[in-house]
Amino acid sequence: MNETDWNLIRTFIAVADNGSLLVAAAKLGMSQPGVGRHINLLEDAIGVTLFNRGRSGMKLTEAGLSLLEEARAMRAEFDRFMLKATGHDERIAGPVRVTANRIVSVYILPAMLVRLKAAEPELEIELVPDNAVANLLARDADIAIRMVRPTQNDLIASKITEIPLGAFAHVDYLAKHGMPLSIGDLMNHSVIGYDREDRVLVAMRQMGLPAERSMFAFRTDDEVAGLELVKAGAGIGFAQVHLAESIPGLRRVLPELPIPSLPVWLCAHQDLRTSRRIRRAMDFLQEELRKMRV
Repeated sequence: MNETDWNLIRTFIAVADNGSLLVAAAKLGMSQPGVGRHINLLEDAIGVTLFNRGRSGMKLTEAGLSLLEEARAMRAEFDRFMLKATGHDERIAGPVRVTANRIVSVYILPAMLVRLKAAEPELEIELVPDNAVANLLARDADIAIRMVRPTQNDLIASKITEIPLGAFAHVDYLAKHGMPLSIGDLMNHSVIGYDREDRVLVAMRQMGLPAERSMFAFRTDDEVAGLELVKAGAGIGFAQVHLAESIPGLRRVLPELPIPSLPVWLCAHQDLRTSRRIRRAMDFLQEELRKMRV
């Protein structure tokens, strides 16, 4: 076993998790033959057959299954090692991986990250748009911007601000259907809501409206797609006030609606708090995000 062994273990876990050389290759950023070679090298090195190959994919043998948890434990130790090592990095240089939900990643973070790069040219900034809660321990990201209070252990997290939400429609839609003058008027308009999530339904019911999922003329759980539907004149949708007011053609409707604001949390693993580049990026983003407060 030599210095490349960790890569072999990493590939073993990826193939076991995905049951396919092709899918594992895509996840690892490798070629399918390269993944196959890694598995062959590992099996030759330890003298054990880890997978049964077949048309249905790669299935773990009993030996492979028994070794998988050991491999996962090795990965966890490696992740912890890298977190500690990164925490002792004294340079303001190198990669900083930032994740946030899609609407923040698409509409809000790009300008902020351009300013961060201008301030710290040696940073290598990676932006990961993802609505899922990133696993900071496994280094899916260095810094996460979340709209819910984090629950993971070993995180440093601070609530930066609260973003007000409002109801908006495009001027073309309002020209055709009129401006709603009361909360009750919403029932006579095309409303854009979520598909599986119930946040909008809960808020509307708290306003006293008999809201049901079927009342939404358009439904999507993707906030970027929802905002684009509003811009296209599909109806009345809900968006961050500072963002929607900056988009030509959108008008706020019923500003008196009691819509709860959106909390913004900035998070990183506690082992990164001594990394100068991560600390610098966090401090910069904290100041930028605070400017969004209305």
